Amino acid sequence: MKIVAGNPGKRALNKSEPKAQAWLDAAPDWFDDLQREYWVEALKAAPPMLLSTMDEGLLVVWVCAAVIHRRAVIAQTAVDQGKAAPLLTKTPGGMPVQSPYVGIINKQAVVMLKAASEMGFTPSARCRINLGEASGTENPFEQFG
Repeated sequence: MKIVAGNPGKRALNKSEPKAQAWLDAAPDWFDDLQREYWVEALKAAPPMLLSTMDEGLLVVWVCAAVIHRRAVIAQTAVDQGKAAPLLTKTPGGMPVQSPYVGIINKQAVVMLKAASEMGFTPSARCRINLGEASGTENPFEQFG
């Protein structure tokens, strides 16, 4: 698409970009059941042949962050049941402070968003993906480059 648009950013195009040789499928054997479930769902939702074995570490980061995020949200929801001041806890001295789960939730959300963007899982990242060459089809715009 950069070639068709006249390379508006004027950055050099990488003609030697590494091409994936194998695609992700099975989750790491050390994953628990919930992590494996997230792995499978992520691969089902990703465009075909987008995530290669080179991307395994990135997907592992996203899955682990997503599972920790989920567990922290569930724990915080349980802690908040019947509380007048949700998302807060009290110090031994009685001072209200933010619940530790809120920090975990926020940190894992940042990790998830960064990894998701790198893998093309966000709307803004998806619009930059071109699977023409990765899918094994010829690039119809190669003649313009």
